[in-house]
Amino acid sequence: MRSNTPAPMAIVASAARHSVAQAAVNTLEIQALDAAHYLHPFTDSKALASQGSRVMVRGDGIYIWDSEGKRLFDGMSGLWCMNVGYGRKSISDAVYAQMQQLPFYNSFFQTTNVPAVQLAAKLVEISPPQFNHVFFTGSGSEGNDTIVRMVRRYWDLQGYKDRHVIISRHNAYHGSTMAGASLGGMSGMHEQGGMIPGIVHIGQPYYLEGGKGKTPEEFGIEAASWLEQKILEVGADKVAAFIGEPVQGAGGVIVPPSTYWPEIQRICDKYGILLIADEVICGFGRLGHWFGSEYFGIKPDLMTFAKGVTSGYVPLGGVLVGDRVADVLIEKGGDFNHGFTYSGHPVACAAALENIRIIQEEKLVERVRDDTGPYLKQKFEALADHPLVGAAETCGFVAGLNLVQKKAVNVHDCVPFDSKLGVGMICRSHMFSNGMIMRAVGDRMIIAPPLVMTHAEIDEMVALIRVCLGATLTDITQRGWL
Repeated sequence: MRSNTPAPMAIVASAARHSVAQAAVNTLEIQALDAAHYLHPFTDSKALASQGSRVMVRGDGIYIWDSEGKRLFDGMSGLWCMNVGYGRKSISDAVYAQMQQLPFYNSFFQTTNVPAVQLAAKLVEISPPQFNHVFFTGSGSEGNDTIVRMVRRYWDLQGYKDRHVIISRHNAYHGSTMAGASLGGMSGMHEQGGMIPGIVHIGQPYYLEGGKGKTPEEFGIEAASWLEQKILEVGADKVAAFIGEPVQGAGGVIVPPSTYWPEIQRICDKYGILLIADEVICGFGRLGHWFGSEYFGIKPDLMTFAKGVTSGYVPLGGVLVGDRVADVLIEKGGDFNHGFTYSGHPVACAAALENIRIIQEEKLVERVRDDTGPYLKQKFEALADHPLVGAAETCGFVAGLNLVQKKAVNVHDCVPFDSKLGVGMICRSHMFSNGMIMRAVGDRMIIAPPLVMTHAEIDEMVALIRVCLGATLTDITQRGWL
């Protein structure tokens, strides 16, 4: 049954006739079309239709504007990706120029294109020394699907056809395709569509969750030991690889203790299994290094990337393939029967090249490491003095704080809210109402702001967060929850 909403062309024409400041009617039209036809990712479509979606129309620097003219401070970099900020004309120009010259050609049939080759070389240049090859995809999810097939093919070629099990972690996020969702450790995703075989999970290295009575360093070693326990349980001759995000992003910005990743590396080396770093969020400067693996001092065999490679301007993802794996695939593998129409898309690669040029020229990686990252840490972690905040922590340009019902000197003694109350979502609502985009993961509030932020903009963001925490405190006090 067709709806009576205006045709899309009518809305486009209407938008051309009216400015954003006059867009109230247009907002209603777009919301109606949205509710009638657009199924959003990770969304209750029925609930969204009843309230109407927020319509974003413009971005500049660290801010975005909706169709009602409201300016919002984008504390989540779009979706962990807008590293160089909005409105970079040079990226738009690079995309336009490539579209004019060669808008598309595939990378099948012994064919290549110049931007894809140049980007592969650039990625090798900025990545750790064990990486000399790149496989391009359209997203991080596709990248992790690629890794599953690549890892299993690697072991098959060496005669270990039973060595197919990949170990991941609970509460990890590795995408929403079948393989990506299976690698991830989110039960809500597994309940919708199931899992592919040969993937198992261990606990996450979340000190606030499991470290009571231990130092962070002691807990880091303990959490890493769960990997060895699982290897022995499954059988070392059946385990192909371990995959993890350097810092878990969608799980709530879970920053592991300093001892965790070195011990994970030691265990992988001991049993000869491949180490995979999912760098979709942590890559391209977010932790003050080109890749999060460098921050934690590990040497992965494969790294998934996406998001920050183009700062979200054009979809692009891929896998950096270490020599250990690439040499076997190339020398013994023949055809690798895997790929995508848009692998090495010339327009996306042109956008990535210009994006990386900006990151290098403006020294954003170094700024996050030496200047703005430490400044954000100082300012954000000071939020721990708020009555609702049990703990606040940062790592480069990701940060998270826990909302608690009752604070305590020892963070493990804080009393959490009943999860059914949805305090995190109440706080998130106050954030949006006050012009701040901050994500809620349960009652943990997280940010991953654009890497271009200045000290003054960090001050502005933290002040906004504090205002919103105050509004949340007033709200839940009036509800009698404190």
